[in-house]
Amino acid sequence: MGFFLSLVLGDITQKGYEKKRAKLLAPYLPVPSAAPASAPAAASASKFHRARSGGARDERYRSDIHTEAVQAALAKHKEQKMALPMPTKRRSTFVQSPADACTPPDTSSASEDEGSLRRQAALSAALHQSLQNAESWINRSIQGSSTSSSASSTLSHGEGKGTSGSLADVFANTRIENLSVPPDVTATTSSSSSSSSARPAAIDLPPSGIVKGVPVSSRVSTKIQQLLNTLKRPKRPPLKEFFVDDFEEIVEVPQPDPNQPKPEGRQMTPVKGEPLGVVCNWPPALEAALQRWGSTQAKCPCLTALDVTGKPIYTLTYGKLWSRSLKLAYTLLNKLGTKNEPVLKPGDRVALVYPNNDPVMFMVAFYGCLLAEVVPVPIEVPLTRKDAGGQQIGFLLGSCGIALALTTEVCLKGLPKTQNGEIVQFKGWPRLKWVVTDSKYLSKSPKDWQPNISAAGTEPAYIEYKTSKEGSVMGVTVSRVAMLSHCQALSQACNYSEGETIVNVLDFKKDAGLWHGILTNVMNKLHTISVPYSVMKTCPLSWVQRVHAHKAKVALVKCRDLHWAMMAHRDQRDVSLSSLRMLIVTDGANPWSVSSCDAFLSLFQSHGLKPEAICPCATSPEAMTIAIRRPGVPGAPLPGRAILSMNGLSFGVIRVNTEDKNSALTVQDVGHVMPGGMMCIVKPDGPPQLCKTDEIGEICVSSRAGGMMYYGLAGVTKNTFEVIPVNSAGSPVGDVPFVRSGLLGFVGPGSLVFVVGKMDGLLTVSGRRHNADDIVATGLAVESIKTVYRGRIAVFSVSVFYDERIVVVAEQRPDASEEDSFQWMSRVLQAIDSIHQVGVYCLALVPANTLPKTPLGGIHISQTKQHFLEGSLHPCNILMCPHTCVTNLPKPRQKQPGVGPASVMVGNLVAGKRIAQASGRDLGQIEDNDLVKKHQFLTEVLQWRAQATPDHPLFLLLNAKGTTVCTATCLQLHKKAERIASVLSDKGHLNAGDNVVLLYPPGIELITAFYGCLYAGCIPVTVRPPHAQSLTATLPTVRMIVEVSKAACILTTQALMRLLRSREAAGAVDVKTWPTIIDTDDLPRKRLAQLYKPPTPEMLAYLDFSVSTTGMLTGVKRSLLWLEARKAFRAVKLWIQCRLGAQKSLLQRREGGLWSGHQEFCCCLPLGEQGILPGVKVVIVNPETKGPLGDSHLGEIWVNSPHTASGYYTIYDNETLQADHFNTRLSFGDAAQTLWARTGYLGFVRRTELTAASGERHDALYVVGALDETLELRGLRYHPIDIETSVSRTHRSIAECAVFTWTNLLVVVVELCGCEQEALDLVPLVTNVVLEEHYLIVGVVVVVDPGVIPINSRGEKQRMHLRDSFLADQLDPIYVAYNM
Repeated sequence: MGFFLSLVLGDITQKGYEKKRAKLLAPYLPVPSAAPASAPAAASASKFHRARSGGARDERYRSDIHTEAVQAALAKHKEQKMALPMPTKRRSTFVQSPADACTPPDTSSASEDEGSLRRQAALSAALHQSLQNAESWINRSIQGSSTSSSASSTLSHGEGKGTSGSLADVFANTRIENLSVPPDVTATTSSSSSSSSARPAAIDLPPSGIVKGVPVSSRVSTKIQQLLNTLKRPKRPPLKEFFVDDFEEIVEVPQPDPNQPKPEGRQMTPVKGEPLGVVCNWPPALEAALQRWGSTQAKCPCLTALDVTGKPIYTLTYGKLWSRSLKLAYTLLNKLGTKNEPVLKPGDRVALVYPNNDPVMFMVAFYGCLLAEVVPVPIEVPLTRKDAGGQQIGFLLGSCGIALALTTEVCLKGLPKTQNGEIVQFKGWPRLKWVVTDSKYLSKSPKDWQPNISAAGTEPAYIEYKTSKEGSVMGVTVSRVAMLSHCQALSQACNYSEGETIVNVLDFKKDAGLWHGILTNVMNKLHTISVPYSVMKTCPLSWVQRVHAHKAKVALVKCRDLHWAMMAHRDQRDVSLSSLRMLIVTDGANPWSVSSCDAFLSLFQSHGLKPEAICPCATSPEAMTIAIRRPGVPGAPLPGRAILSMNGLSFGVIRVNTEDKNSALTVQDVGHVMPGGMMCIVKPDGPPQLCKTDEIGEICVSSRAGGMMYYGLAGVTKNTFEVIPVNSAGSPVGDVPFVRSGLLGFVGPGSLVFVVGKMDGLLTVSGRRHNADDIVATGLAVESIKTVYRGRIAVFSVSVFYDERIVVVAEQRPDASEEDSFQWMSRVLQAIDSIHQVGVYCLALVPANTLPKTPLGGIHISQTKQHFLEGSLHPCNILMCPHTCVTNLPKPRQKQPGVGPASVMVGNLVAGKRIAQASGRDLGQIEDNDLVKKHQFLTEVLQWRAQATPDHPLFLLLNAKGTTVCTATCLQLHKKAERIASVLSDKGHLNAGDNVVLLYPPGIELITAFYGCLYAGCIPVTVRPPHAQSLTATLPTVRMIVEVSKAACILTTQALMRLLRSREAAGAVDVKTWPTIIDTDDLPRKRLAQLYKPPTPEMLAYLDFSVSTTGMLTGVKRSLLWLEARKAFRAVKLWIQCRLGAQKSLLQRREGGLWSGHQEFCCCLPLGEQGILPGVKVVIVNPETKGPLGDSHLGEIWVNSPHTASGYYTIYDNETLQADHFNTRLSFGDAAQTLWARTGYLGFVRRTELTAASGERHDALYVVGALDETLELRGLRYHPIDIETSVSRTHRSIAECAVFTWTNLLVVVVELCGCEQEALDLVPLVTNVVLEEHYLIVGVVVVVDPGVIPINSRGEKQRMHLRDSFLADQLDPIYVAYNM
């Protein structure tokens, strides 16, 4: 397999074979002594193919200065232990398919805007050795933390050898050994000067090492302890004041650092380029130049195309270009429709769909459109119906009103088709008519037909598409005069002369590839050799060979192409670049391009490359060419470099780096402003205010050669293409409009232009600006472990909780181990923090080849971001760091002093507010009824009803479809109850007062058995029957209730009786010790001589056992009450058990805070005249002080009524507990003499504007949630249901959710009902939503299978059971993520 793989990867060298062989045999060979330091360096000298396909050493990213800086920053951590808990996952979650494993992604691919592709970072052997040491702290901290789980899919949490057995031990060790305090992965290094970078860890640790009631020796708790230790150091800047619930005041706004650098220079003045010279033979329009050369120099070569091997295949002459363009123009205007109804009119827009390897057909189509006066819109060839960004391209086509697409015959055949052969309708695209432009399909124009070639004006010439940061595609419209002026400015700046040969490696459809290779080319009668991207992939040295073969004067390249040439140059040593007078590096504006240029020069200077020939330039779709370095004079000193402080740059200020060489950015200039242009630098946000001379801002250009608008988007156009700069007072400086370029930079000494980043790559975190490209470069410099594909990293920001948060996504190699990946991720976090002083919110690794690609193979950043936010990225590894990044959380709430007796004033006022109490109607009005006096008990009422209204249906049983299955009338219920009472007496030999367990599913049988017990004088104990599928889980609860209630008998169905005595049941409980079991399916037709009548109403009626959500089994005694009270009790019970799905409310956050009147925030149930039952009084009480609370304050609901339960049924009679719950008094106030029952529910009473029947204002009671379920976090009270409701909404695959806390960490458990691939998608979504909606940071996210969260018989989640199972490592989770 290994040898086969090596061939697949394209590695057919002897060295590669040896390396693979050694790797395969390594496990079976003895370990040799330390290898000599030069070994890695020697290995790197093998063939290009290996280095590129395997991506082992990717010189593209080489920046020795930056790599050394990153290594130095990481080395600072090497003495410290790292205590990051590794995530836990099931094996199946991250196993990649064999197809993925065998196809490494195209590491070399890059789109036009791929900043990451210009980074170089390779380690020398010495650096590699120093990194080995730097890794030691990670290795020590996660000893043995293998996450590959065993075959049984059980977990293997990374438990350190000798991990302390209890939390107390861990704390003790931490205190004794100062050295073992783990470093904070995202702490600012000691040498950094920025104090503003301090970040918080909002974790409150318990004061002692003992956590009550929780086993802490499990592997999970060890990991949580590691997490706590890592988060322990407090880093939050102090908060100025307590917040109120208004948006701006909720969050902590970081105060500006008083030491942060501020711009000190004077206001800049716009910089002018040299005047645009007037050359006598410059044409009045570009089409006129084509006509001139096509007529007078027909044989001159214009464009040469290459085949896939890099050999010239076809040369288009100026004569051919002119004649074919003429034919196409004539066909477009005259042959597509009828004479009266032409399909195209001058000014219409047309799509140009041509592949990247066919420049000849594209050039003919482009000039054909110009001659026909229609506006070409070049786009990429769509490959599938759902291309990344394809829908946005469709939006552009629609907004441009395009109905016609030009393409080649070959390309048309390759487009995806439907079953009946038609081209598919691409997602979001308008309906298009496809026109093939191959010569054989074009009509020759008549002799007398001539195209209309007028002098260039402001009418549109072509539209170039541009993708914004958010992924929307806009069309930059370029006028004919701007196209001509730009060609003139390029001709002057590059000093082009007729007949020169240029080699173009760029995309000829847009940007510099189009401007130089298609447009300026024709203006100056140049000969362009077009080297397509597909040729570069198979023959990376092809462009250098073309320069050599054609003695080309100019080459247009990107850093990517320099890198490929360096990798492959050993294949052919006899090439010469001495003919080049300009090597135009079109992404020279990228801050990291300087390393590529230096490395390329050092390698090819011996091949005749002149140092002054390297000419970086800066371009943008809107402003076109902004600046270009002019070809230098041989022997003249090269322009200088700017070595800038990264910290200064993050504050938008230019400072020469002095304090810390690790965080320096070296940038090269991109030359001077274009001829005829003017440049200024304006602040990137807010009004376009001119920057100071030492300030970074957005580069704006004013010239005739620039875009004129975004087609069809007038609003955005004004903001970009019609910018009038203003001074610090806000008044306009001049009246010349400027165009925003989207590039960030400054004008340095000698009017040289420097670019430090792009607006699209700008990440503004806590008021500081960071460049996505810089962060990519830092991540790539951490290359001690070969974990990710280098060209496949995306960095973007997402808005979470009122600030931008940085997300890094990379493609992981299939052979990278879990430990390697986790180590790489940890080190990247440290490196980014040390170099940039910013925390990474989320770092995700996805399987190879899964990130959305741009047409030229780079990463589609906005689509990746969209997948991340939608939860469809499917990472195989993820590390979230919200504790370190989120610095703007509100201040933890302090306990407010309780209200004491002194604050209760005369009357019903507490702390200046009416006491929160309410009551229902008086019961006295009802009791005068004779019937009520006569029939005092429910059994008597049923007997009376059986005689008075025998056929009245009391109960209906419905099935799942809603149809009636069974009914019970008054008489039927009475008769059946009599027979059951008889059976209890005869078979069970029971006496009055004995307890009987009723084991029935909900239905009429249960009701008849209940009344049968009452008729016999027995006390029914209703119990939910066990599940046949999960006997081991449900039967022990039944058994426990039977034992605790001391039941003398069990009434049930035949089926359940068989289940209780089955072999499966015997595995769960001792079936021999069941009391008498009586089945009620076939009852004898016998009735009791006399029905039982209780002597007093206070006697016990029935026992109500239930398992609470916190896992406690309680039995509540219910006494016999008179009729109205009995009915009322059922209503109260139903009301109390009805937990309202209260959405996020300000109430649950404010312990006793005022209710601020936002009724929509609290989904509550008002219980007024109809709701608070007759005879019921309600008071709201502080559960800790037991003092009454004021109106609208949140507290426990206490109830006083004649029909509350009488106490707990217990084996050991705990009087204090009983008194506390059923007969308790207020600690002070008017109502202190009343006996109250505590409901255990939180709520508040609020007086409304409505009027009650008594004429007084109506009191509404609102229930918020159960008291024993509230979570105390950051001094605030939260209800699990509210957090769970938020979490359940975030992703379609979340089936159920439960939350609990452990050592002040919030743990969220979600059940995944989708495929396991989606498990890691949930981690960032859950973290985001809890932060956004509840201002809480999730500590641990656990993803489990459906059905894992335990639910009790009432359908309530057993959160404490779940917590115990999690800590005892019994959940078998799919994934456990520990948020940093």
